[in-house]
Amino acid sequence: MAGAGGRSWRDLLAGRARKRRSPFGSAAELQGAALRLLDQHQNLAELLLEVGDSAKPGVQDGAEPRGVSPESFIVSVLQEQASKLGVPTATLAAKNAVANVERICQDSASPSQVPLLNSDQRKRLTCLLQTVKDLLANNMFCRSLFCQEMWKMKEPPVLEAVWHLHRGDIVGLAELLDRSPAGPAAVEWLCSSLCGLCEQAGDISCGDTELAQGILSDFAIVFLQHGFEQAVELGRKVEFQKVAYICRAVLQRMLAWVLDAVGKEKQEDVSMVQAARFWLNVFNVSLYGSVAPPDSLRQFFRHTLTEVLTYNPALKVSDAIQMQKEWSFTRTSPLLTALYRKLLVAFSVKESICQLQQVLESHEVNWQHVLSCVSTLVVCQAEAEQLFKDLLSHLLLKAFGNYDMENMITAFLIARQAALEGPAVFMPYSEWFKASFGSAGGYHGSSKKSLVFLLEFLSELVPFEAAPYLKVHIMFPPFVPSKHRSLLLEYITLAKTRLADLKVAIEDMGLYEDLSAPEEAVQPQAQALRDVEKALQIFENTRKIPTSVIEASIFRRPYYTSWFLPALLRPRVLPKAPDGRMAFIDSLKRADKIPSSLYSTYLQACHAMKEKVLQDDSKAEPSHAKEPFEQLKAELAVLRTLAVQQAQWEEVAAQLAVVSDRLRRVLGDSSEDSEAAPFSSPVRVAMPAPGLAACPQSVPAPGLAACPQSVVDLLLTSFCQTLLAASSFNPPDRQGPCLSLLVKMMCGHRNLLPALLGRLCQLIYHQGPSLGAAHILGLAAFVIHLSECRALIPGVEANSGASQAVPGKALSVSEYWSSLLLCRTEESFAFCLRFCTAAAAYLMCKFSSCSHEDFCALVPPGLIKKLQYLVPRLSLEARGVLCEEAKSALSWSSLSCPSLNYRRASLCLWRQAGFQELLKEKAFQFLERLGKLQKLRNCRAKACPSPWLPAVLPGKWWRGKQLEILAFLLSFREWLLMELEVCPEKDILSASERQDFHHWAIYQRYLPAPSAAGGCDGDLEKACAVILNAILDSSQSRGSAWCVPSFRLDLGACAQSRTSLSPEILCRLQELVLELRCRPKLLPGCSAAQRHFLFELLQGRLTGRDPEHGSALGEQLWRQQELLLHSRILLGLPASTLVTTCWKGNKAVLDCDSFFCFVNSELKNVSSRGYALSYGITAHFFRGLLNASLDCEDAAEGVNQALATCQTKCPVVLLSAALWWPRLEAALCSQWKRLFGAPLAEELARLRGWHSSASRFLCSGAALPVSDPPWLSAAFLHGAILQQSPRGRGTEALERLGTDAEQLLVALLFFSLLDLISARIAPKLCPLSVEPWLAWFGEEGTASLWCPIPLGNPGCQEGVDFQTSLEWSLQILQCLQGRGTSWPLLFHSAEGAPGRFRVLRSAASQRHTRLLPLAFYSLTPSFQQELLQQEPAFLSVALQMYIQLLQLFVEGEVLPQSDRDPTEHDPLELISAARQFLLGAIPHCPAQSLGNIQPLLSTCEELDPELAATLLHFSRPAVDMELEEELELF
Repeated sequence: MAGAGGRSWRDLLAGRARKRRSPFGSAAELQGAALRLLDQHQNLAELLLEVGDSAKPGVQDGAEPRGVSPESFIVSVLQEQASKLGVPTATLAAKNAVANVERICQDSASPSQVPLLNSDQRKRLTCLLQTVKDLLANNMFCRSLFCQEMWKMKEPPVLEAVWHLHRGDIVGLAELLDRSPAGPAAVEWLCSSLCGLCEQAGDISCGDTELAQGILSDFAIVFLQHGFEQAVELGRKVEFQKVAYICRAVLQRMLAWVLDAVGKEKQEDVSMVQAARFWLNVFNVSLYGSVAPPDSLRQFFRHTLTEVLTYNPALKVSDAIQMQKEWSFTRTSPLLTALYRKLLVAFSVKESICQLQQVLESHEVNWQHVLSCVSTLVVCQAEAEQLFKDLLSHLLLKAFGNYDMENMITAFLIARQAALEGPAVFMPYSEWFKASFGSAGGYHGSSKKSLVFLLEFLSELVPFEAAPYLKVHIMFPPFVPSKHRSLLLEYITLAKTRLADLKVAIEDMGLYEDLSAPEEAVQPQAQALRDVEKALQIFENTRKIPTSVIEASIFRRPYYTSWFLPALLRPRVLPKAPDGRMAFIDSLKRADKIPSSLYSTYLQACHAMKEKVLQDDSKAEPSHAKEPFEQLKAELAVLRTLAVQQAQWEEVAAQLAVVSDRLRRVLGDSSEDSEAAPFSSPVRVAMPAPGLAACPQSVPAPGLAACPQSVVDLLLTSFCQTLLAASSFNPPDRQGPCLSLLVKMMCGHRNLLPALLGRLCQLIYHQGPSLGAAHILGLAAFVIHLSECRALIPGVEANSGASQAVPGKALSVSEYWSSLLLCRTEESFAFCLRFCTAAAAYLMCKFSSCSHEDFCALVPPGLIKKLQYLVPRLSLEARGVLCEEAKSALSWSSLSCPSLNYRRASLCLWRQAGFQELLKEKAFQFLERLGKLQKLRNCRAKACPSPWLPAVLPGKWWRGKQLEILAFLLSFREWLLMELEVCPEKDILSASERQDFHHWAIYQRYLPAPSAAGGCDGDLEKACAVILNAILDSSQSRGSAWCVPSFRLDLGACAQSRTSLSPEILCRLQELVLELRCRPKLLPGCSAAQRHFLFELLQGRLTGRDPEHGSALGEQLWRQQELLLHSRILLGLPASTLVTTCWKGNKAVLDCDSFFCFVNSELKNVSSRGYALSYGITAHFFRGLLNASLDCEDAAEGVNQALATCQTKCPVVLLSAALWWPRLEAALCSQWKRLFGAPLAEELARLRGWHSSASRFLCSGAALPVSDPPWLSAAFLHGAILQQSPRGRGTEALERLGTDAEQLLVALLFFSLLDLISARIAPKLCPLSVEPWLAWFGEEGTASLWCPIPLGNPGCQEGVDFQTSLEWSLQILQCLQGRGTSWPLLFHSAEGAPGRFRVLRSAASQRHTRLLPLAFYSLTPSFQQELLQQEPAFLSVALQMYIQLLQLFVEGEVLPQSDRDPTEHDPLELISAARQFLLGAIPHCPAQSLGNIQPLLSTCEELDPELAATLLHFSRPAVDMELEEELELF
């Protein structure tokens, strides 16, 4: 740089040097002077910063460092300065470092103290710390003095500066705290700084946020290490006891700060909440890693949890009782919930609950924090439910053991709080209360003192109780012995008073009100709507007005009239065909339970609504609010993101609680209760009847409103999307618990279940074949998780079409969805195979890590059985012996491939070892060996006990093991039932392929298999029995929809196909029956006949049925249909199966006893004629009789003996032969000629002769020889008369009968009367054309009970007409009366009738016998007055018939009416006419007749007192009558 005149500074200085003489004589003197000058003007503090700054590596301009290093320079300066001051160098360095720290911390633009440094401060501090580290390395720095000087600063240091000192190993935080002069001051500084750090953390850059987290983490480690040291370590570090105090105090102050922020969370103080949430990072277990001993960490978390539970215990127990519903998981502060979840990570669930129990027993607690902790545990920990149940049991035992109120209130509060979270996580409060106190074995049942203690406790709660809990205690009261009933009544009175104070009248309680709900009481209007739905459900089930409704109309009149009827009679557009609601209303109206004015108002309102709808067709139904629905949708989306991120799985349970809360809001007010129906009540889902394509309708549970389908669709869609999203990252076994918990949450919403299960029915049953691969995978996984949650789902009542399932018959959820997978057509087979393969693959992958026992408990048996049916049916490879396992297992990801061949996939699954293990093949071998071992043990037990043999196995254990194994094996019966569902014309297999499959399944798989494996043990009889039972059960289940009296449908091919027997399975039965006959015959001399297992089996089905389920009419219909199916099966089997042979002496004879017994007890009761079997059964028996006679030495003699036996043992067979002989004769003669080529057997020839005689008698006027017995000739004559027309020819023939034909006429009258009854039961049913009608209808003679339409056959010559039959009966009666023949005893019971009439009565069906009074009083026009004098028994018979007629009416027997005019022959008119006849006849009866009625008077007095009084009046002795007449004269 140039100076004045252009000279440089160097020149100027050089010139000055020449002008001035230097005062220093040498360079050493000059150096010393320079050092003195620096010493006088240097600033040591600034020097430390400058030197530290220059000590950075690297030198500018590439110059090499000269001389002494900066470190040695500062050391020399410090030493020189310290020597002058007379202090140690380390002391001087420490003081100067503190001064620098203070200056750096104070040099801030912020007016207030902040916990973080700015960038300039941070840079200067870094330089200082580097210098201090160098001094420490040279042992020139005093740590203790530095700490002391730090506390002497005017202002406390910035937190970040202290952290840098701690992090740089210059001075640790613990050492700094130990040197603090006052512990409280240190605590105050740290707490304020930490609070500031947390508050500032939300408003700083990302880099500073990481810095703040680092500061917090390092300090938290120090707090933990020194605040919660173990006792041994603490003893060795006595000098750090002050540090321990400060660390604990800081943690406690900060925890209090967080808990105070919890109270301000609802005040929308967002910054405060964010700051407190930042502090919660201190409780991350992963933060401490290996730097802290596990015991110290657990002690820290245990201490913190205790502090939380006991913080500010201001709430009283009464407050907790009233407010606890606000402390559920979703309503609790998220900040507090997050704190619990972080603290509870350090413990197992059991340890957490033990800690909770310990705090409750030893501290005064904050009930809000305790109960919110309970909610967090039960929601976030699946194992907590059972552990809390154990805790509640422990508390109640202690409470009743010591009569301790504290334990009682604790138990009740915990039970109610856990129940608030819904049945998905804990049992409803009503269920817990009933389980604890509802029986004699409850906790209070040991003594009167315990009972009094419980009732006093409940009484003390009453002033604070919410209405739902009071209702639980009233409707499900504790068990109380009858002698202490007054104690309970006192409590109930008190509880009702409290309900009245709450303006919840007990009279307004619903008929089926939910009593497990923890929320406030539902309004009576809403509850009444629920009651109506439940009442309709019961009415549709039983067709009777529910008892609860009848009781309410009498005993709870205010509720019934003010709430129930208005809810039932809400105006609506009435359907064209009356529905269930309309039928229910009509029933109540007929029972006078609905006032006429109210009913007419209802009809007018419905009409007005219909007109309004017609005027405004565009009017739409109100839609649900979109806001809650959108919230639910958003929360499900959040859940989906958590499911695919493994690091977020711990957040799933909490998010599901939020989803559950949003779902509850979407479902509306009707679902505010956590459980809207008793947990045990079944879920009703309407399924379509076989062959009907109606959409299923879900029926809400009692007290529940219907769930919108859009909600169900959203949930199912979300499940499928979550599954697919998770599967794109991980296989099912590594997808976490999200899907399981999601389905469990759904199952916890009881009002969702009907709609959910109904939607499954729509998707699987109706739309299954049209679903895509993604839908099938999603639904398959969903049903697997449904089965996993089966404990949360009550039984499912699946109603089929128009018919009602058997009341009380509920399916498990696994059985329900398995029942939807019906394999009938080619499309349904393909869908079921895809669905079951996907479900099994998901199951085996998802739960592959479970133990074998747990895995087997999760497996739905129906799924495995479906695969055992489908895979061998559709894959030939699966029918052979499994030689080797599949080379590659079926992967879950491959199932979503569009090009996947499901047959190959299912076969791959079939060959996997895991699947084959489910079939328990090795277990069967083990059980068989164990069974042999058992026998060996039993044999040797007495002789030589062996220690290595197992103990004797109890029968229950053995049967249990067999059932356990059979759970997954498809039995022969189950295979048959599935095969019987197939529609052959639409089957995926051809007829030949199906036949091959049947032969393989029967002869290779099931016939030789042991019974323990679902087989037949090689027993043909057992195989036939299984097939027969399966055919009958399948036909009954499919045909039940057509057997309802009120059911109307255009029957035709549909009805025939649905109720017809499977011809192919019937062919297999025929094959086995024929093979069964190939057995060694009994040797001569063996008196025992071959056991007729077929009739034993059929009889056993009828006698072994439990009639408790269903109505009497339903049971009657079932029995009749069963017998008709028996008849059709017998017709399908070889005729020779009806008759067997046995040996009598050395002679083989025909044995028909089993058939005769079956006919007498059962078959005759389904006869439409009343006294004859159908033609098919009759012809089949005679064919079998002739075939079986081949085994006799003399066939004719065997046939003669069998037919002779019929006269006494089974006259119905001969009566049937007489009726059907015109059709039967040709077939029998042809068969006899084919078999024997000889003249007819004598008895057959006699039958032919009697028919010929009857025909000649009617046609040519020839004499009619009377047979022995006479009723047989009468039967042939009756049959011949029915064959000919008109009846006038029969009238003329009656006059030509000889004098020896009285018994024949009586029998003819009996047959005619039975025809008359048949005409009333089934009008115009042709007697000779039953079989064509049966083929059209599909059921033989069903109309004899209930057929609602007149049936006839145009091909028949003459039908059974009531009027014609009545005229013919009257003619026969006149003929009898003209001959003076006694006939009234014909109407006596079979036991009381004379011997000549007993056979006739025994041949009639039970139905016709019960309706004989109807026939008797149809004959009254021909009763002559002389009859009363001639027949002493007439009055007794007439009275007996009248009593039976009244009993039929009283018992509800449907008396048949005319098909042309319902008012004609009305039952009441008939009864009235019978009564008038008796009243008119009694005065004319002789005394002997009046004396015969004494046994009937008591019954008559009960049914008709007036008639009984008349009988008594005229049956008095003659003297009394004369005296009475004399008195009347005066």
